[in-house]
Amino acid sequence: MGRFFPFTTSRPATSSRLVEGLLYLQHAYRLSDEAVVAHLIDNPYYQHYTGEVFFQHRPPIDPSSLTRWRQQIGKD
Repeated sequence: MGRFFPFTTSRPATSSRLVEGLLYLQHAYRLSDEAVVAHLIDNPYYQHYTGEVFFQHRPPIDPSSLTRWRQQIGKD
């Protein structure tokens, strides 16, 4: 994923493990961007799968970020 997100910007990118995990869960369970982020907050298994160490009560990512990642990565 490094080739899609070079380190030339001043703001660090969201964790690729988090986003890749969410995109996989979204595809596997046919969820929308908003639904997968909502399930992330309610489901400790989702949080563990996406790399969280402690249970989070707030979304670590905005659902619109998933759209931007998909656009950056492309269909392939």
